[in-house]
Formats: sequence, structure tokens, C-alpha cells
Amino acid sequence: MAWNEPGGGNQHDPWSGGGRRGGNGGGGNGGGGGNRGGNQGPPDLDEALKKFQDKLNGMLGGRGGKGGGGKGGKGGGGKPRNVFALPGLLIVVALAIWAATGFYLVDQSERGVVLRFGKFQEVVSPGLHWNPPLIDDVRMVNVTRVRSLTQTQAMLTRDENIVEVEISAQYQVSNPRDFVLNVRNPQLSIENALDSALRHVVGGTDMIEILTSGREILGSSVSSRLQSYLDSYGTGIRLQTINIESTTAPGPVIDAFDDVIRAREDRQRTINQGMAYANAIIPEAQGQAQRLVEQGQGYRESVVAEARGQANRFNALLSQYQDSPAIMRERLYLDAIAEIFGSTPKVLVDVADDSPLMYLPLDQMGNGGSGGSSSGERLGEEGELDPRVLERLRSGQTTSSTSSNTGGIRREGR
Repeated sequence: MAWNEPGGGNQHDPWSGGGRRGGNGGGGNGGGGGNRGGNQGPPDLDEALKKFQDKLNGMLGGRGGKGGGGKGGKGGGGKPRNVFALPGLLIVVALAIWAATGFYLVDQSERGVVLRFGKFQEVVSPGLHWNPPLIDDVRMVNVTRVRSLTQTQAMLTRDENIVEVEISAQYQVSNPRDFVLNVRNPQLSIENALDSALRHVVGGTDMIEILTSGREILGSSVSSRLQSYLDSYGTGIRLQTINIESTTAPGPVIDAFDDVIRAREDRQRTINQGMAYANAIIPEAQGQAQRLVEQGQGYRESVVAEARGQANRFNALLSQYQDSPAIMRERLYLDAIAEIFGSTPKVLVDVADDSPLMYLPLDQMGNGGSGGSSSGERLGEEGELDPRVLERLRSGQTTSSTSSNTGGIRREGR
């Protein structure tokens, strides 16, 4: 039978302290004077909260709840209360919360700079780390992100002209410790350093060079000088690129400078055309000169070789002449006559005893005309022999009459 069923014997709820106690009212948690079991319902929320407080007080060393009833009745005996229990519990809870807040995660692209009481401690790598809160200060620095900066400044050139330069810089953090500790505002520091480096380089360059062909040199010079500034400041920043976006003259004179730039471009184009023509002509001329030099060297070598051959031949003939001079004189004479007659027109005349002399101008006949009568006339006119030749022929005939050969051939001109 249920505890609260009407007419049942068990009329005591499970939360009540003293089910069937006497009328002295001295229960440990009982009320005053009588049995509360008759028609009692479920306990209320206040009573349950009160019991929970009593248990908590018991854990902390306090006294339990007092009973109701007679004068002499006392509640359950309590032990002395510990005044340090609750603060200790609060301290433990606070320490647990404090330790839990010390965990932090460093991303792969970041580095953590740990400061302990404001002094540098270490640089932590990516991963899960713990540092005591309120003691260590961890500052995250992204070391992979490329930061950019753009400036447009009007400045004075070396030739006292004003030029507007737009420049952009890309940089990364190379040293997280220096980036956090050495410079209070890295962005402002790099802006000032870029402005200083740009003005220094532009101030040492003419305006025409900045507007035309000197932009690449300008960018490299600014990059090297800016990096030296950042290193001397200890900013922990490494430059990636420096780009000269634009260089323009002031507005009132920009048209005149555009004309100057076009004229310089035309001049450079003409120079390039002349260089191309020179590159095409000069190698050909050099080849011709080399060919002439080689031909001259070949001619020199051939002449020298021929002269050496003739000298050797002469030396050989000299030795033979010394051995037999008469034979060598005859031989040299024949060679000379053969060389002379081989290159000149000649006439051979056969002189008999007293036969009439007939002279045919064969050299003239080879160059003569076509008609027979005209040839005969020319023979009659031009075929007359030189008297000196006739005299020598007669003398030659007289000399040859003593020989056995009556019809010999004489060499003319010996």
C-alpha cells in the first residue's frame, strides 16, 4: 500500500525525519509536539532547500538545524565550524579557472612572442601551448602574410624640378621578437623609412631619367636603401618587392614633358636603326677585309716560294756552269731563244745557194684581209725585206757554203 493512501497503516512520507516517535517531541529533525504523520502531504521546496543548506554547513563544519518541541529538547549535536573551508574551496575553484584560461593555440602562419612580466621570454612555434595567465603575455605575429604599403609623394629632383612618384612596397615579418619589441608602430616606421629613402634617391637623380629610362634603377636603389634603414632600426621586417607605379611631371608642364619624352623615344629609335645597320654592314666589311688580308698573305707566300725556287734553280745551274761552262752557255742560250720565240711572232727563212729569196709576211697574213688581189698587193708593198736582214742572210749563206749541208737553216738574231 502506498505511503499516502487513505486508511493505510503507513502514513509517513519518505522525506520526514521521525515517523512514529513519542509525544515528547524530541526528534532529531522533528517539529514541535505531536505526530505529523496522520494526513501529511509531500514536503515543500523550502524544506528541501533547508536540508541542503544543513548538509553544506555540515561539510563546512557548521551546526545542523534545530528541532522544534519542548524546552529541554535540543537538536542534533554539531561540531565547531571551520572558517577557512569556504575560502579554500573558492581558491581551488579560482585556481582551476585560472589554469584553464592559460591554454592557447598558435596557428601555422603565426608565431607567439611570450613576455613574462613585460620581459621577453621566448618565441613559441605553432601548436597548443600553456602559459600562466596574468603573468605571461603572448602576442601573436603573422609571419607569412605579405603586407603592402603605397605612397604618392611630390619631391624635388637633382636638376631642381618637381616630380610626382607613386611607389608601393610589399614586406613580411622576418623576426617576430624585433617586430614586437623594437618598434612601437612598425607600419608608421616603414612609411617614414620609405619616404626618406625615396626622397634621398630622387634628390640625386635628374627628372628626365626618372620619367624615362631610370625607373628600374630608381626602384632597385630605393629597395636597397630602405632595407638598410629597416635593418638599422631592428624592425624585423624583410622587403619582398618595391614597385614604381608611376612617375609624372607636375600638371602645368606635363604636355611639354610628354613632347620631350616622345622626342627622346624617336632619338632612341633612330639610334637603334643605325646600330642595326652598322651590325649588318660591319661584319660584311670585316669579312671582306679578312679575305683581302688572306689573299695578300697567299700572294706573299706564293711569291716568296717562287723566288726561293728560282734562287735554288740558279744555285743549281751555277754549280753545273762551274763544272762545264760551254755546255751551260749553249743550254742557257737555247732556253732564252725558246722563251723569246714562244711569246713573239717569228719568220723562218730557208736560204739555198743562189735561189731567190722569198719572204712571206705570215704575221701580216694572219691579220690580213679577205681578197687575193689585195693580199698580193700587200705582199708586194709590205713584203719587202729589211736590207739589214738581207745582208745577214747573205753572210749566212756564204758561211754555210763551206759546210756539207747546202740547204741549212740559220737562227736569225743570234
